[in-house]
Amino acid sequence: MTRPIERLLAIMARLRDPERGCPWDREQNFATIAPYTIEEAYEVADAIERQNMTALKDELGDLLFQVVFHARMAEEHGLFAFDDVAEAIGDKMERRHPHVFGDAEIASIAAQNEAWEAHKAAEREAKGEAASVVDGVAIALPALLRAAKISRRAARIGFDWPDAASVIDKIEEELDEIEDALDDHAPPAALEEEIGDLLFAAANLARKLDIEPETALRRATAKFERRFRRVETLAKARGVERDLDALEALWQEVKAQEER
Repeated sequence: MTRPIERLLAIMARLRDPERGCPWDREQNFATIAPYTIEEAYEVADAIERQNMTALKDELGDLLFQVVFHARMAEEHGLFAFDDVAEAIGDKMERRHPHVFGDAEIASIAAQNEAWEAHKAAEREAKGEAASVVDGVAIALPALLRAAKISRRAARIGFDWPDAASVIDKIEEELDEIEDALDDHAPPAALEEEIGDLLFAAANLARKLDIEPETALRRATAKFERRFRRVETLAKARGVERDLDALEALWQEVKAQEER
């Protein structure tokens, strides 16, 4: 009996077949498929957030298909194949977990995180990629997530605020600078820079509090969306038009209902 992964690899090969394959699949390359790969990863996260295990199974399948797609294209170019991908990640996991697959001893999660980062740094150095502690943080990451990762790397060499209160002071400073820019009628580019500084500081506050900023913002947005949809429904039922005071009153009503 054919194993499921072997069947999937065969399906991918058929889809990419120059003569009998799917025209759309044949035309794709690494760059055109990359956005779909990112999208599928977010759909996995969405299914987890909704605690929908049926959807999670499907989304994990979609994400696995993206891995198979990239591996197939690489094989066609004589670069590597799916088995090479699986072998490489297996080797990496064993190498980065010497306390499980070797004789090393690691006493806590914090120590494991430090050891993990040390292993990654050593691997980058071996590849000649260790010019900076912030090397290797993917540019394509969501901005808040990348901000937290970059600042976490900087903190490894002591470049960090001493505590969360210090970051709050920095956030207040950034807010003052935004107000000054508005008072001075600063151009859009200057305002963008100040807003960026504020968001970067907020990402650092989340990091200092051991909160994942991307997750926090996603949940805050979902909460706003949920409440706003309810406000829309109430506004339509009560004939409320574009009256800000009335809409704000509905918002407070919906908020109070959720907090009971």
